[in-house]
Amino acid sequence: MGKQVATMIVYHGGYSEIRTPEVKPSRNNKDFGPGFYCTKLLPQAERWSRRFDTPVVNIYEYTPNLQLDILAFDQMTEEWLDFIVACRNGKPHPHDIVIGAMANDQIWNYVADFISGILTREQFWILAKFKHPTHQIAFCSEKALSCLSFQSSQEIAK
Repeated sequence: MGKQVATMIVYHGGYSEIRTPEVKPSRNNKDFGPGFYCTKLLPQAERWSRRFDTPVVNIYEYTPNLQLDILAFDQMTEEWLDFIVACRNGKPHPHDIVIGAMANDQIWNYVADFISGILTREQFWILAKFKHPTHQIAFCSEKALSCLSFQSSQEIAK
């Protein structure tokens, strides 16, 4: 018998129901590069969706495929920071899925200050403390998207 892989429910906050997710290049560079972004934290997906006039949270079952190239950051580390800086600067990566903390708007301001030399690496880490946990999982390839199974969507109150 093969090894059992645990599934997990993940959420995507947006403005419409998305039964068939796609990897689309974005106009602005995101934390983990182009991809379809989800989270295991429903409140975070709800916050993402409220940026739009018609907030909707899509719910998917994620079944990991151990054959894919998965990069997971268990916490904010030097490697996480360097990876986000590279992705935000448009550098491509080979990973199918990237999992880790999110550089929210405040953290991104600190990252930008670090990139421009206003903050040292040490100063960045002193400032980079989240008030609430964040989580994101970027599905960066068609193979990665095949791990998602649409379950439902729900409209969210503004």
